[in-house]
Amino acid sequence: MQHDLATQDRHPRILVLGANGQVGFELPRLLRPFADVVTAARTCEWFTAEGKPLPVDLADANSLRALVRTVQPELIINAAAYTAVDKAESEPDLAHAVNAIAPGVLAEEAEKLGAGLIHYSTDYVFDGSGKIPWREHDRTGPLSVYGKTKLAGEEAIRATGVGHLILRTSWVYGVHGHNFVKTMLRLSSEKPKLSIVDDQIGAPTSARVIAAATAQIAKQAAGRSAEFLREKGGVIHLACLGETNWHEFAGEIFRLAAAAGQPLAVSEVRPIPTSEYPLPAPRPKNSRLNCRTVITRFGVRLPHWQEALQETFPDLLKNWLDATRTVRPPHFSTAPAAVMQEAARR
Repeated sequence: MQHDLATQDRHPRILVLGANGQVGFELPRLLRPFADVVTAARTCEWFTAEGKPLPVDLADANSLRALVRTVQPELIINAAAYTAVDKAESEPDLAHAVNAIAPGVLAEEAEKLGAGLIHYSTDYVFDGSGKIPWREHDRTGPLSVYGKTKLAGEEAIRATGVGHLILRTSWVYGVHGHNFVKTMLRLSSEKPKLSIVDDQIGAPTSARVIAAATAQIAKQAAGRSAEFLREKGGVIHLACLGETNWHEFAGEIFRLAAAAGQPLAVSEVRPIPTSEYPLPAPRPKNSRLNCRTVITRFGVRLPHWQEALQETFPDLLKNWLDATRTVRPPHFSTAPAAVMQEAARR
């Protein structure tokens, strides 16, 4: 990318971290009409739409500080995270560095610059009890290392006093990157029988929906991000509308794949309880999020999860088919928590 970082641009400058991830990949094209966008990501084979992002090591606080001080953004959008939920149980220090320490460092640097910060968190900060959608002020109680480090990241941001917006979302999937939808496409093409968890409830949320909402908010804040986010930010929930479970979600994926002419080997999809598919990291059973605030405060339109999946699916299927023809090295941000529910043992 060609950026003269020493030049004062007419548009506000936005630094996007995690540009090789699901949400981070979608953000630049939506932000560029009204902002000068600088992207940064951990060095790997993925590229942004406009070229290779600036390399950054999320586990290295000095690297993050140098990046922010070089770019001098008005707004930082942190779409980077350690999302390997089960692996985090055996790599707590790395998960803490990326999910807890790094957001605090970004917040500190943003506050020094007079910049604002938008950061993404997760439904995993809750314990998953009950059946009522979680509100922003409800008591947290993460069950896993991943959830605990994401909650620590929220707390680190708030402690700095920076103008910020923390968007908690759930069950994220997208055209780019690894996710539950692509895992189901792979398994359905390989196995005649699958067993999928059906007692965890939430709303599958498209990365495009998250990116579009973020861009809408960033546009409202343009030119005064820190002040705007200090007035209207805080912790806010953002997910698609409606609710489902992993078994029903998989069924919708298979229906769309069949309608698109994708050959499927699967003929039986058995619903199972979480207890039949134990994993290193416990999952919350209630991942419902009350998203009324983001709608009323920012005028964001949130589609039903089925509508969002239908809109995204053609591009997602094409991307998955293209990827199956190419051998790719492992991605740093492995599957979101949702992917671990593939529950295919046969």
